[in-house]
Amino acid sequence: MATPANYNASSIQVLEGLEAVRRRPGMYVGGTDNKALHHLIYEVVDNSIDEALAGVCDRIEVTIHPDSAITVQDNGRGIPVEIHPEKKISALQVVMTVLHAGGKFGGGGYKVSGGLHGVGVSAVNALSEWCVVEVTKNGQVHSQRYERGIPQEPVKVVGKAKPDAHGTKTTFKYDPTIFKENPEFRFETLVQRFREMAFVTRGVTINLIDQRTDREMTFYFEGGIRSFVRYLNRNRGNLHTVMYAEKQIENVGIEVSIQYTDAYAESVFSFANTINTIDGGTHMTGLRTAVTRVINDYARKNGLIKDAESNFTGDDTREGLTAIVSIKHPDPQFESQTKVKLMNPEVATYVQQVVNDNFGTFLEENPQAAKAIVSKCLTSSRARDAARKARDLVIRKSALESLTLPGKLADCSERDSSKTELYIVEGDSAGGSAKQGRDRHFQAILPLRGKILNTERARLDKILGNNEVKALISALGMGIGNNMDISGLRYSRIIIMTDADVDGSHIRTLLLTFFFRHMPALIDQGHLYIAQPPLDRLEHKRNVKYLYSDTEKDAAIGELGKDGEKASLQRYKGLGEMNPLQLRETTMARDTRRLVLLTLEENPMAKKKDSTFEIMSKKKAYNHTHLQI
Repeated sequence: MATPANYNASSIQVLEGLEAVRRRPGMYVGGTDNKALHHLIYEVVDNSIDEALAGVCDRIEVTIHPDSAITVQDNGRGIPVEIHPEKKISALQVVMTVLHAGGKFGGGGYKVSGGLHGVGVSAVNALSEWCVVEVTKNGQVHSQRYERGIPQEPVKVVGKAKPDAHGTKTTFKYDPTIFKENPEFRFETLVQRFREMAFVTRGVTINLIDQRTDREMTFYFEGGIRSFVRYLNRNRGNLHTVMYAEKQIENVGIEVSIQYTDAYAESVFSFANTINTIDGGTHMTGLRTAVTRVINDYARKNGLIKDAESNFTGDDTREGLTAIVSIKHPDPQFESQTKVKLMNPEVATYVQQVVNDNFGTFLEENPQAAKAIVSKCLTSSRARDAARKARDLVIRKSALESLTLPGKLADCSERDSSKTELYIVEGDSAGGSAKQGRDRHFQAILPLRGKILNTERARLDKILGNNEVKALISALGMGIGNNMDISGLRYSRIIIMTDADVDGSHIRTLLLTFFFRHMPALIDQGHLYIAQPPLDRLEHKRNVKYLYSDTEKDAAIGELGKDGEKASLQRYKGLGEMNPLQLRETTMARDTRRLVLLTLEENPMAKKKDSTFEIMSKKKAYNHTHLQI
């Protein structure tokens, strides 16, 4: 056994200044991946939003420069630049270089804020290759430059400004030695985040400019979260008008907006001090509990639930529910610096009180809406019971048949699930070619006949009655819904292989919708892929080249020059036109195929994906490249 190294006082390291952030970025911004990269912007913008909440800022502009540097500029009060009484340096330098420094602890600078930890902007500075802050106030422009969190000069006056001009401008470039995978800022991700911020911060204009692609979007919503709910439900059939309530309880501002639709999924989101708490928290718990209680009380009182019938469960009342709860708290307690979950216990009681009073009154004053909501819940309850019975039947049947696999499945011989793959193939013709072209040792083939059931517009009981869906559930071996167990998955890669035409795109979309709604763990844990079959086969002087896009085709023909006239170009209309050898070479062999891993876009809310699926699952087929996952 090796002798352990000495462990004494000299072994204890003290990380000075911002070195702790650079050493452990995951503690401060959640990691070094694409999600963490976007979090850098959110931290700076959150400070500007805090100025808006204080009533001293109504415009925020975010610019992505061609070199991926970011500028965030607001017309707030501007970070103080005077000498700090204790640190004896400019307050601006204190804010930018000292952890847990800010104007949000004593209650004097901000009544309500999101950047309450005093870590955000200093962490951004620490993780930036360089950062420049300009503060405009009192007729002067003050500036300081930092490199990897270290000031390069004292705060100095760099120009004059109009007497009424004020605000803060922060420009930073992320440090590639920290974010080593060279992630990129996504315009769509930022659009989603800033749209949410504008919804929950009434009266503020947020302008996003992407100089890389010359795109720009501006957000301003006077209607607040009421407009937010209307936006979420723009592609759904609404059962009633939007219910909105706002109240102040013990210095905590509470806003709630509710509307039921004909959808089957719920869209319920929560915010604390304008920050999207994606993991919910006490405000979300209060909302859900109160909604269920109010509906049950109304249904009992008006005889819409018979005495013999049990009350609606939370699952029953959440189907088709779109709701936003937004709270403004002077001292919010979050689970971590990334602020994904609110922990204040008193908030649950406050939210319940607001929902009980206002949603209850709404149902009493709108009996038609109330009956539509209760009817929706009744249908949901009965369907859920039918789904449970159908699921139990499927489980019992599988047990009796010793987990018999569907007859159309051509299974592989490998029994180690970490090494196996399942190709879900469109049609029997392509399925036959795939079965002959596969590696039987580790590749299984499941052909599907036609288009599977549209699971976006069907409840689970109906879904479980569809033969194609049942074959898919049986082949995967992990169950579905509440009974799903990812450990039972029989294949490490689930690969969707469809034709590169409109019908193929629609089938692919229906499959993705099914997995997203009923087996999200497959996507979350990186098991779901899309195969990329070639569009063309180019043969020239017995040399064969497969081309996967029109761009590749044009480039390949261009390389041949005049000799291109002698080349033979074959356009594949579908997988069935390829013989087994060609299908193996292009789409199934590990060393030559192209696969696209499906991942859920790490965006603050899932509603964008919901909207995309709703649009795509209707009768018209869309190309899968529109899918934001």
